[in-house]
Amino acid sequence: MFREIWVDEKVKDLKLTDNILSKVSNIPIKYTKDCSTVISKIKASLDPVRKGKKVLLLTQNKGPFLVSCPGTKNYVCCGYKILNLTTNCNLDCSYCILQAYFFNNPIIQIFTNLDSMSNELNFLNDSFYRIGTGEFTDSLSLDDITGFTKFIIPFFTQKKNAILELKTKTANIKNLLNIKDHKNIIISWSLNPPKIIKEEESGTASLSKRLESANVCETHKYALGFHFDPIIRYPNWEKDYKKLIDTLFSNINPEHIIWISLGTLRFMPTLKPIIEERFPNTSIIYDEFITGLDDKLRYFKPIRIDIYQKVLSWIREYSDNVFVYLCMESTNVWEKVFGYRQTTAGLSNALDKRAKEFFKKGVK
Repeated sequence: MFREIWVDEKVKDLKLTDNILSKVSNIPIKYTKDCSTVISKIKASLDPVRKGKKVLLLTQNKGPFLVSCPGTKNYVCCGYKILNLTTNCNLDCSYCILQAYFFNNPIIQIFTNLDSMSNELNFLNDSFYRIGTGEFTDSLSLDDITGFTKFIIPFFTQKKNAILELKTKTANIKNLLNIKDHKNIIISWSLNPPKIIKEEESGTASLSKRLESANVCETHKYALGFHFDPIIRYPNWEKDYKKLIDTLFSNINPEHIIWISLGTLRFMPTLKPIIEERFPNTSIIYDEFITGLDDKLRYFKPIRIDIYQKVLSWIREYSDNVFVYLCMESTNVWEKVFGYRQTTAGLSNALDKRAKEFFKKGVK
């Protein structure tokens, strides 16, 4: 997977650093006192994003580990918190926002100063927090190397007022199956039809592998989440997404699903030329887009409403009770889809309530 590994001298003696290096001993390992020189070298390459996915940097997180989700202005957000253990991703989805978000630092960075994280998060019993690790990277794609789940899941099961959601497009669940106590842990999969996975989500697991992994986690009594985000419009999209939902519910009991999110394709204008350069064969960025209130390119509002209404109706054919919400949408779209206007505070409270009730009941 990686062609070279760099180790920041400041973390060379940390336990997690040693553990990672012991699993990648067949890859050249170099040490540096100045991480910026390594990053500059990658940025100078013809395709810094692709090159950066082949370079692993073990370093320290100098800032906070827990940050608020960047969300988006003028749309309803969910009040999510991000646990920042890794930046960048070894998967290569054409639409991935990280290509622009971390354009100035495309290397995959793993923060190995976990003692600092533990000390920072001592306050988590003070209030209720929904936390995830899947915004700046895939939560599980490197777990066989990092073993993060073997550390953070036991850490979070000791917290009374926090839940942890691990989002993935992989089937890398081996470590999860050896953890017995995971009472407040959610394992979530981002789902798209096989056509989109094949053409736009390079390096990810197939739909069948994702759902097979979800089914295994279900038998181990993990809470499950699913994210249809981004939903991408193309000829015959309705047929493919309807079949996708049929396949999901033929494999998974809806009573074990804590929530499902829906979000349509959206991207910053600065991402478009990056996609055009790196993925010249894709056509997903040439649909009917407008500039939204958050300055991102989005499908026209009537198109988004139509997509959400159809996908929601297909989900409701299988369950009237599974919790469904929209990711980064306007109050007006919420009203057209669900029949009521939603706010950021309202959605955050609803998701908190859902999590508390779901875990109180437990996965049977």
